Amino acid sequence: MAYKTRMGRSGALLLAAGLLAVTAPPTVAGAAAVPRIDLKVLVVDDGGGAVDAVESELKGSGVPYTVVELDKPGRPVIDAAFLHDTVDGRPRAKYQGVVLPSADPFGAGSAEMAALALYEQTFGVRQVDAYSWAHPGVGLDYTSDGGYAGTLDGVDAAVTPAGKAGPFGYLDGAVEFEDNSPSVGESYGYAGRPRDGFTSYLDMPVAGDGGGRASLVGEYAHDGRRELVVTFAYNRHQRQFRLLARGIVEWLTQGVHLGQSRNYFSVHIDDVFAPDSRWDTELNCTPGDFDCGDGEGAGTVPVRMTAADAQFAAQWQRSSDFTLDMVYNAGAGEEWKAENGGSDPLTTQLLADKAAYRWVNHTYTHPFLGCVQDTSTVPWQCAKDAAGATLWMSRADISAQIRDNHNWAAGKGLSVDRTELVTGEHSGLKTLPQQPVDNPNLGPALADNGVKWVASDNSREPVQRAVGSARTVPRHPMNVYYNVGTAAEMADEYNWIYSREADGGSGVCETNPGSTCLEEPLDTDTGYADYIVPQEARTALGHVMANDPRPHYVHQSNLAEERILYPVLDQVLGDYRALFADNTPVVNPRHRDTGTELARRAAWDKALADGRVTAYRIGRTVTVKAPGVVAPVSAPEGTRKQLFLGTAVFGTAYAGQRSAWTAPDALQQAVTLQLPA
Repeated sequence: MAYKTRMGRSGALLLAAGLLAVTAPPTVAGAAAVPRIDLKVLVVDDGGGAVDAVESELKGSGVPYTVVELDKPGRPVIDAAFLHDTVDGRPRAKYQGVVLPSADPFGAGSAEMAALALYEQTFGVRQVDAYSWAHPGVGLDYTSDGGYAGTLDGVDAAVTPAGKAGPFGYLDGAVEFEDNSPSVGESYGYAGRPRDGFTSYLDMPVAGDGGGRASLVGEYAHDGRRELVVTFAYNRHQRQFRLLARGIVEWLTQGVHLGQSRNYFSVHIDDVFAPDSRWDTELNCTPGDFDCGDGEGAGTVPVRMTAADAQFAAQWQRSSDFTLDMVYNAGAGEEWKAENGGSDPLTTQLLADKAAYRWVNHTYTHPFLGCVQDTSTVPWQCAKDAAGATLWMSRADISAQIRDNHNWAAGKGLSVDRTELVTGEHSGLKTLPQQPVDNPNLGPALADNGVKWVASDNSREPVQRAVGSARTVPRHPMNVYYNVGTAAEMADEYNWIYSREADGGSGVCETNPGSTCLEEPLDTDTGYADYIVPQEARTALGHVMANDPRPHYVHQSNLAEERILYPVLDQVLGDYRALFADNTPVVNPRHRDTGTELARRAAWDKALADGRVTAYRIGRTVTVKAPGVVAPVSAPEGTRKQLFLGTAVFGTAYAGQRSAWTAPDALQQAVTLQLPA
């Protein structure tokens, strides 16, 4: 088949939000029936980056959509029969919005464009022109008439008052275009002055006669139709698109759709109470690792938080209005205490502030929970018995690590949840290439202890999966290394990993296709602050703005000594709060909530793929049927959900909308939402 149908995660939320209505309004004999508008988007794809970006937003937020590949032989013809029909005597529009590569991708005089135009006029369906040049056909003057055409790298654009009052009210106003490399052009576009019927939502300053501002994104109302015209090129990853993506979807769907999205940011601090080995800047390895020196750990002093570091962490949380997840190893802390005269001011301070944090089990002493490691070779390999079978850590030993750590926390009054677990180095799960399968004893041990959500490494396994009766929660590793306490140590290790052999590095970046070498090694005095911090903050903020609930993880060493994590967190939170309005706060979920969100998304995606979701709007009533799953739905403020008796405010407020995962109440077969007048 020449096209594909997909309903994404955002579609589920939209679906749930669209369930506010009770029944469709009755039609009077002889009067035209109020049409049914299905909650699905039509995407006409030319293979370009702009359409791909919009499609990625639909997919990532759960909005159902159908793709027609423009240049694919045998694709369906977009005509009246493709776009609408009649169901139960009522006209039905099959798509609530249309995404085109440009204002007219079919060519002059196209019957398909004529069919789309008539469809949009008849049913009040909106159209996004993903990337167009500025010209009168889209409601703009040519750029030669006081506009601009050229590179947009580093341009300071801004949301207009109309944009803030309309689809982009979740932004504070500033939209700076990325400029990551002075030698590479990253964006190009056209800024034209609006003509009659055009309302600019995002504009930029222009020079030349009269100066002033010209539009980069705006709405063109003409001939009974509405188009959102975007006049710059972009891809799905660029910050300027990520900032505007939510508003593009809300404008296209008129604020009523399946699917939902949030801006998530959680940070796990692994190895709390434990010491972390320190990078040796002379040996270029970490003493204590079996492949470094004599493997016995001599040569450097481990990095461990102090009581003062704990006090600073609590104070930072208060001033930053952000909660960290302390992923703790109680047994390692007890060992430290025993080796240091029976005193441990760090633990005393953290326990005094225990209510300030969330706590997650990281096993008692942080052992490797997978196969028994044979370290006689580099890299290590799984040890075998005489018959050649892999030797594994036992179910009893894994269970003891989980149980003892939980019991210690419960005894100290920590608010730990036994359903959450982070194993040391994500061990027990498959570890390629040495351990290609999970430890078969892991799943049963998780079940023994009531664990439902076990962490995995997103760089290895980005998709949630089952481990026995539990499910994984992928976590983003941050390039703030576990084995450093100072910025100079961090820059030194970074140089070793990302520098060429000729520049004194390991040369791994030259042979690993997934790596990139530095142009030159970083200055160890300034490289962390000037290069690593901005890069890591940019990467993390990209995750935040992509509706990605996966937590980021670092280590307790990053809160110790020079406390090098805080500049990264400060930049992420500072940049975020400068970009987004107060109605769009960072959502800071705990481990189990992330697991639940990912599981719901997977179930929603499957329901869409299986064709088990029906959702539509008739007038102000939205109906969603999704048997067996909760549906994500988004709707405007003022939307109410029909209950068995009466109605209730629908969803929770976010970014100027209401949204939620929702399901029918008892004795109901569908979610019904009533939209505001």
